[in-house]
Amino acid sequence: MSVNDSFAVLMGRLRSGEDAAAREVFVRFASRLAGLARSHLDAKLAVKVDPEDVVQSAYKSFFLRQRDGHLDVGTWDGLWGVLTMITLRKCADRAAYYRAEKRNVGRETAGTGAGDSAPAFVDLALDREPLPDEAAALAETVDALFRAIEDPDERAILELSLQGHTATEISEQLGRAERSVRRLRERVRKRLERMQSEV
Repeated sequence: MSVNDSFAVLMGRLRSGEDAAAREVFVRFASRLAGLARSHLDAKLAVKVDPEDVVQSAYKSFFLRQRDGHLDVGTWDGLWGVLTMITLRKCADRAAYYRAEKRNVGRETAGTGAGDSAPAFVDLALDREPLPDEAAALAETVDALFRAIEDPDERAILELSLQGHTATEISEQLGRAERSVRRLRERVRKRLERMQSEV
């Protein structure tokens, strides 16, 4: 049985509501998604929002939509892309909630005042969940990107980039020159632009 076939079987088990399949998917990505959420919640929000809660909420949304047949991810890379997008949107949603006028977290913790600029991730679309078409398109895009990159080191750079790490952080984690990391990220960006222009 090929990797894609075994993944399809797992997704079928998940759609049927099998707990063991849900556990397998959860265990595979939970710690990386928690790290992603942690990196997108600034210090003020960290007082209010637990990254593990964000991940639990993201998985709940994914499992419900997948069981209802609204998501069709064909590979592990595609699944990672969808879970990443859901998690980032959950982070943005929590940030918007706690920065609302009456709950402004900036007034509750030390800082430079209410004029603090919100981090860039707040500019993400604040939909509760990605639409099925968006999720499918993202899964296909992420899958295509991973297929196009054969070098394991370069795949690691792409994965860490999708998790929200900076070029400097990736360089330190992988022991590669920051210039090499930046070059790869630029190639990926150009590849994405080409893919968009072909749509």
